[in-house]
Amino acid sequence: MTIAKIPLAEDLTICRILNGMWQVSGSHGQINRESAISEMLEYHKAGFTTWDLADIYGPAESFVGEFRKRLSTKELKNSQSLTKFVPNPGPMTKSIVEYYVDQSLKKMNTDSLDLIQFHWWDYNNLNYLDALNHLSKMHDEGKIKHLGLTNFDTQRIKIMIDKGIKLVSNQIQYSILDQRAEKSMVPFCQKHGISLLTYGTLLGGFFSEKYLDSPEPRRSDLITASLQKYYDMINAWGGWALFQELLSVLSKISKKHDSSISNVAAKFILDKPAVAGIIIGTRLGISEHREDNLRVFGVNLDSEDLILINSVTKKSNNLFDRIGDCGDEYR
Repeated sequence: MTIAKIPLAEDLTICRILNGMWQVSGSHGQINRESAISEMLEYHKAGFTTWDLADIYGPAESFVGEFRKRLSTKELKNSQSLTKFVPNPGPMTKSIVEYYVDQSLKKMNTDSLDLIQFHWWDYNNLNYLDALNHLSKMHDEGKIKHLGLTNFDTQRIKIMIDKGIKLVSNQIQYSILDQRAEKSMVPFCQKHGISLLTYGTLLGGFFSEKYLDSPEPRRSDLITASLQKYYDMINAWGGWALFQELLSVLSKISKKHDSSISNVAAKFILDKPAVAGIIIGTRLGISEHREDNLRVFGVNLDSEDLILINSVTKKSNNLFDRIGDCGDEYR
């Protein structure tokens, strides 16, 4: 099975399944550096060449820097690393922004970042606009090839677009369970040519056979930050019993397509308008799911499948009403 790719920008083509590196930050168990980098090379050989990371993901940028040193010139051209700039809200002078971008460049062993995805914790602090202006200038200077966002809502992105800031993407939570993006984010992004990169699409692993017909987990059973986070999302959405009903439907669909529950959950979002790619976490050196992830591209969900899924999701709580627009859960 071939890994689907898509142009995120004219000169930046990415895999439609991105390797997520939040899992190396320390909140998902300890990661051995050498094992992690060796595993990164295996992902690259298998065709999963796009990495999603951040300056706040522990050693993620340094791992990418060492990984890049071990690639040939030809392999480097076929590798994409999308990092994030996640500063604490405060004054955003040119020197401050340049300092953090230069740190990322140094750690990642590159002279130009493929994409920097800017995140800001506090909308009441308008210095995020200063940061974006400085990042835009650094794009013009060549230090940043493209500028994107992470967890910004539609209202704030409109402000940026109105100010002439050129954006290629926004990274948001989007899954069968959390479809808030369809309220306003997706239509806005389609109108303005902004792609969506999605995380939480597999609910940190909850969308799998492991949890089908499983009793509701205790907090002590949730051994990763992802499981803890998405367990809370399941409860906000409708609770464990309704989630079991959804897993049962996804299991039925997966058997029809000779695939897995996670394949169906992934393809459901990949088929959505404006979605360029989904981010699937990689616990480097601990576990890997490359073969299963490859099968996603062989799944073709039909109208019958979508009706079955909707028969369950329509019983859930409205997460847009409960939480707000994309990213509002962080503010």
